[in-house]
Amino acid sequence: MEEVAEYRSPVEQALLDAVIELPAPFRRLPVALLSREQKAAELQRVAALKAMTAAYEAELVLGLADDSPDDDDPALGTPGARRGSWAPDAELPGVSEFFTAELALVLNVGRGTASHLAHRAWTYRSHLPGTWAALAAGALDEARAKALVDVLEHTTAATARTLEARLLPSATQLTVRKLKDRALALLLAADAEAIDGRRKQAERHADVRLYDCPFDGMATLAADLPADLAAASHALVDALARMLKADGDQRPIGQLRTLVLADLLQRPWETDRPPVTAHLQVIATLAALTGRSSEAGAVNGLPITAAHLRELLQRLEALGVRAPEGGSVTLALVDDDGTLRATSTLDRLRRLARTGCADHPADAGVEQSAEVSGDCDCAVLDRPAATDAYAPSAPQQAFVHTRDRTCRFPTCGQRVGWADTDHVVPHATGGATDCANLCCLCRSHHRLKTSAQGWRFEMTADGVLTVTTPSGVTRTTRPPGLHPPPPGPGSPPDTGPPSPADPDDEPPPF
Repeated sequence: MEEVAEYRSPVEQALLDAVIELPAPFRRLPVALLSREQKAAELQRVAALKAMTAAYEAELVLGLADDSPDDDDPALGTPGARRGSWAPDAELPGVSEFFTAELALVLNVGRGTASHLAHRAWTYRSHLPGTWAALAAGALDEARAKALVDVLEHTTAATARTLEARLLPSATQLTVRKLKDRALALLLAADAEAIDGRRKQAERHADVRLYDCPFDGMATLAADLPADLAAASHALVDALARMLKADGDQRPIGQLRTLVLADLLQRPWETDRPPVTAHLQVIATLAALTGRSSEAGAVNGLPITAAHLRELLQRLEALGVRAPEGGSVTLALVDDDGTLRATSTLDRLRRLARTGCADHPADAGVEQSAEVSGDCDCAVLDRPAATDAYAPSAPQQAFVHTRDRTCRFPTCGQRVGWADTDHVVPHATGGATDCANLCCLCRSHHRLKTSAQGWRFEMTADGVLTVTTPSGVTRTTRPPGLHPPPPGPGSPPDTGPPSPADPDDEPPPF
């Protein structure tokens, strides 16, 4: 692809730039004026357009992949090279390991979705050219094309094309489920080892995932298991739940299954095991805790003084906020715009409130106390100071983890417990170990920032991170609690790009 670009004349390049800038044509008919038959015909036309667009999307994805060779990836045996479970993706041979991260940013989707899209496009080209052609002609819908890819991507290209020739003529007459079942039956007869390879691939990517449901306070815990183990586990949970039901528990059976599963995982009855303590971080305003507000927390733009801390402690203690035995409570104090000013534990807050300001101690001869000390305007709690060391200090780690909460790479949502605290401007090139230059990146995106060519990362002092891909696409993410800037005259409110709960592993369909 790069070689073709080198031979474009200035006129050709200018024409391409002009065409790309034009809005995509879209024919929209007045639906209210269409007859029943015309509406049905128009729906069929739209379905064909969707198929043709999917084929064009695959061609664009492959073109961008061709522009992303693995020449500049860390070589085997060098620092940063992938190995073991981080080995390069064999299904995209010759393509940079960082390509799917760029594709995710370009399309503003999760890495899992981008990876599935790239693999599907690659399979169209290598294994299923007839399916791709039918899709491009609008003769086959994307759902059926995906079904063929899902089954035939793990066999050889020759076998896939042979089976494709048998499946395509009747593909549109079968439901998606029946088409997939027929493809599986043919594949079992032609290449049983491919099914085993598919199973091993699924086992390699198996994981336990947590999907948030923020609107109802619930979440979904999902695990990828071999079918027999999943069935046995479900049967056990169901049997125990039905025993509770038989004993008179009136709650719905589904709710009982979830409670049984939680008990089985946590095993509180096994006292010989070492206890596991959860350290929870709850970010909420005092007003929200008391039911008076649903707004984000704030310190009203004022310095966090000893007097302010004493008032804060009084309100927390009135609410009965306490650290659980063996656990912890982290407090996040933010300004009016949501910028994180400081983090603290309850114990540290009490110490600072008692000590007060070092520059304005209590009156001479009077024992310092909460009533008389530190009522000046000096801040006694603020963002952790920068350090000359490479490794962030513990207070810096707590501050950055509280501010970011997840990996800050656009479209990623890996939880902060699995993220590295990274220098946005590398420490080796003069970047300070300061909270204004530190952000959370999951290991995958940390490696991308360190080893991938052509990427640019920039961050403001309040944690707004901007990432630019080698293809020139720019995305910006703000810390979760930071309010967006006010819109300019006549412009819509800027809410920033969407932040999936965990786009690293978005739920299907892909």
